[in-house]
Amino acid sequence: MSDRILIVEDEPNIASFVQAYLQKAGFQVERAATGKEGIDKATARAPALVVLDLNLPDMDGLEVCKAVRANGQTPILMLTARDDDVDKIVGLEVGADDYMTKPFNPRELVARIRSILRRATAPPPKTKGRKTHGLIVIDADRRETSVDGVPVALAPKEFELFWELLDHRGIVLTREQLLERVWGYTFAGDTRTVDVHVRQLRRKIGDSCPVVTVWGVGYKVADDPTPVS
Repeated sequence: MSDRILIVEDEPNIASFVQAYLQKAGFQVERAATGKEGIDKATARAPALVVLDLNLPDMDGLEVCKAVRANGQTPILMLTARDDDVDKIVGLEVGADDYMTKPFNPRELVARIRSILRRATAPPPKTKGRKTHGLIVIDADRRETSVDGVPVALAPKEFELFWELLDHRGIVLTREQLLERVWGYTFAGDTRTVDVHVRQLRRKIGDSCPVVTVWGVGYKVADDPTPVS
């Protein structure tokens, strides 16, 4: 895979700063200052990854994300000045692989990009089979989840997070452990990423969601409830 990164960012100072840091890390870098230019460049020649600002002058970054994702599986890392979980959730729902809130540490940006690229080029996960928990069925082969027979559409990382927690039911996993196991981060990433995805799991699965917060530590799935006949 090419190591070319496309930066879609309208603020010249930020774009130049990110470009310099990525080039120092060994990446080739191309820039776009508008959403349309970003879509055109990503469509003409798919980059290894897109660093996408959420606030662009001509269109919402979420629309750019959807357009890029519609044309392929190019990984997308969102940059946002809005410290609002709603924006992050929507971005992840429309296809972004990760997000960072401005201001950000450039070393962490590079680390996250490397982590995303490793995941993008890694062989498919060996996770197989299905797990049940009360009324919940999660099928790894079909990548399907249901509650009492009703399908629940989970985003890829929501699915992987839920599977990991179910795979260790009864055991507390810290946010850092989940970042490493689900996102592949081997550094101190933003643990709010885990919190955002857990909130989404609870919203989608509803009252049947077995994910429990262990305050000050992380999350766990309680042992199986009494089976329902």
